[in-house]
Amino acid sequence: MPLVSLLTDFGVTDTYVGQMKAAILRVAPGATLVDLTHAVPAQDVRAGAFLLWTAVEVFPPGSLHLAIVDPGVGSSRRAVAVRSRRGDVLVGPDNGLLLPALEQLGGLALAVELTEVAYWGALRSRTFHGRDLFAPVAGHLASGVPLEKVGSRLERLEAPFRLPTPTAEDGCPVGEVVHVDSYGNLVTNLPGAQLPARFRVRVGLTVVEGAPHAHYQSVAPGELLALVGSAGLLELSARDGSAASVLGVDRGERVYIEPV
Repeated sequence: MPLVSLLTDFGVTDTYVGQMKAAILRVAPGATLVDLTHAVPAQDVRAGAFLLWTAVEVFPPGSLHLAIVDPGVGSSRRAVAVRSRRGDVLVGPDNGLLLPALEQLGGLALAVELTEVAYWGALRSRTFHGRDLFAPVAGHLASGVPLEKVGSRLERLEAPFRLPTPTAEDGCPVGEVVHVDSYGNLVTNLPGAQLPARFRVRVGLTVVEGAPHAHYQSVAPGELLALVGSAGLLELSARDGSAASVLGVDRGERVYIEPV
């Protein structure tokens, strides 16, 4: 039985996550559930798409990923399940949430709309498809039901947005902050493999010298640094502090790379 990862914006205050897990385990009691996060900012599909993208590659091929950030729940938006070329299956709303992760896993091999109600749960709330539709389908897929049986084939998925890609100005890379993690690290969209051997980073009026740094203690306490993080992307950090607080910036802030 494949590993089943879970990513939502449900938070942990209410019982939504527990109910969704119960709906999976009711169908697939032997499933191993892995919580990626339930702290995606509420209704922030782009943030959820980025976080899912950063996580899926570490899972073994053939894993199943259930992702729910679904401000259009109950509307005409489609519920889908897709298989990647690597063999992983992703389940969630057709609102762009799954696309970056799908591309990370080799691209689309098969997509279906979840139209076969026999694989839904007994409850049919219009406001909680995570529990009543997506979770039961994920349980059936984890138990070995073929993807082709849970719905009708789709030729393409909706792509209402794309994660931002780096650009260049005067031959130098320019990116932006795409995520602020719980430590206040500013994760950019600049792949480490595309950066110069040595460079400085400019954010607003602030310049971070000596990049890339090797680790978080490469500078004195409180100072800023820039290193390539676990997602392979350039991050701005503050030793023993929060770069987001020090710089006073958030997602969307432009980041300039200057070779030295």
